[in-house]
This record gives sequence, structure tokens and C-alpha cells, in this order.
Amino acid sequence: MRKFNLMLVSALAFASQPLQAEHHEEQEAAQTAELEQGRWVTLGTRAGPLASPTRSQPANLLVADGQNILVDVGDGTAGQLAKLGIPTAAIEAVFISHLHWDHTGGLAAILGLRAQTNAPPRLKIYGPPGTGEMVAGLLASMVPGATAGYGVPGAINVDVNELTQVVELRDGDSLEIAGVTVTVRNNTHYSFAPDSELAKRFESLSLRFDLPGRSIVYTGDTGPSPVVEELAQGADLLVAEMMDVPDTIATIRRNNPNMPTAVATGMERHLSDHHLLPVDVGKMASRANVGAVVVTHFAGRERGDPVHLDYLRQIAEQFDGPVVIANDLDTF
Repeated sequence: MRKFNLMLVSALAFASQPLQAEHHEEQEAAQTAELEQGRWVTLGTRAGPLASPTRSQPANLLVADGQNILVDVGDGTAGQLAKLGIPTAAIEAVFISHLHWDHTGGLAAILGLRAQTNAPPRLKIYGPPGTGEMVAGLLASMVPGATAGYGVPGAINVDVNELTQVVELRDGDSLEIAGVTVTVRNNTHYSFAPDSELAKRFESLSLRFDLPGRSIVYTGDTGPSPVVEELAQGADLLVAEMMDVPDTIATIRRNNPNMPTAVATGMERHLSDHHLLPVDVGKMASRANVGAVVVTHFAGRERGDPVHLDYLRQIAEQFDGPVVIANDLDTF
């Protein structure tokens, strides 16, 4: 697990010095500042739709005011939390950017494990329109297991309807949680006709978290978007998706040789229009005047640092601030 302070690079030099008594106050001050600023952990950094042996599906952990908040909850999230020593019962809230399975696949496990470990009821789940319908389906799927319980006659069964509280968010909504102001905007991951029923029914959200000590913007899945640039204006940290679209398309075609042509064409159009290339990440960061960039939801070549340096070079041609391509369990 790597830990980064992109704002205070000099802290790396401090950390390499022998611990001396006079450093205790500085350490305590740094710990206090970290609590105020919050910690962002990239639990899973792999974009869908293909699973990866080295990266978990998209999920993040925001620790703010001592509370653990999930931001997207892809497959494997519970196991990634366990690596940090955080039980599922210790999650206070979940934010979902959009309803694609690579961003929601781990929620069923979170709910099931919380039910089995007598977690506090009513986990708050915030997400775009349709989140309530999705969660209701997950809870319905839990009824047989909850009814059987542990197979002990007379045992009290878990009431799955007590497990969650869903709040659906739309473009421009904001709320307060754990001392954090959360603002959401509808991005360009979907391109439904503006007046269509699908546009009314579904949104893909980017989220801004304004903490006492800093601001963090999570793009979720999006294509280039002036709205997201507006949301991210002046943010200290931009957590941005990024895809190597040609490489991803080639991999999908290689792994699915029998994919119908119409499906392959539609997926290629979706990846090209609804995601960010490295150059797009750089342009967005520069236009939004953010302090630093963390690349996540990564889909591209995993053949060593030279390849990643090429991605970083493309971003740096547009943005002159710090940039990191995150791995799973990195902390910022």
C-alpha cells in the first residue's frame, strides 16, 4: 500500500529522517491536519467490463471526521476493506456514481456481511435515479438466506428492509455528511436525448467532497464534460477516470471473439464517447485549475512503467501539476 501527499512532497524527506523527540509535535500536527483533510483510498482501480488479476473493480474509501464512506462499490470491495482492517459494519455511508455493474457489484456482499455481523441498521446509500430500484432488488435477493438464517429453529431472522436507507440524487443536489459538503453533477457518461424518458430516468454523477481542509472531486465515469470542469474548479484533488480506449477495445474483442458486430460497435462507440483519454484528463485538470490528479478506473496496458510514463506524458502536455496513476489501496 502506497501513501501519497501530493500537496506536500517535502513530507517524504521528513519521513526518511530518524525519529527524534522534537518531531513529535510536528507529527501530531500532521496527524491532526490529515484528520481534517480526510483520506482518500483507491480500493479498486480497474475499469470494467473485464476483471483483472491485479486490480479490483472501481471503489474508493473516504475517511472524514472519523467516518468511513464508500464512493462506488465494485466487486471485491469487502475484501479490499479487510486488507485495511475495516469491517463492513464500520461503513457509515455509500455513494454510487452510476448504476453500471463494475461500480455496484460489491454492494450485495457489503449488505449481506453487515446482516450477518449485526451491523447498525439503515446503511445510507446515496446514488443517482434508479438506486432505490437496484437496492430493492438486492434486498429481495437476500430474503431466502435471511429466512433460513443459520438453520436454528426459532431464531430471530434479519429483516432485510431494515438494512438500508436510500437517498436518490440528481444533477445539482448537495448534502452534508460527516462535516463534508457533497455536491453532484450529471456528467457525459450517458448521452440520451435530453427530453427522452431514459434521460429523465437515469443520470451518471460526478461528486465533489468539500472537507474542512481540502476539496476532492471524483469524476466517476464520464467523457469530456464542461459541467465536470465547473464542478472541479479549484479543487485540491481530482480523482479522474482514464482509459486507453484502443487497447481496451482490442482486449475486449480478443476475449470475446463471438461478440456480435452490433454489440462490438456499440461498445466501441460508448468507450470512445463516454470515457476520458489521457489527453482529456490533462485538459480537464488544467481547465479546472485543480491542485493534483489521481488517475483511477484505469483500463490500459499493464506492461511496466514505460507504458505508464507514456500516459503521464500525455497528461503532462496539458496539465503541469502532480499526477499519479493509482494502484489498489493507495492513500491520498
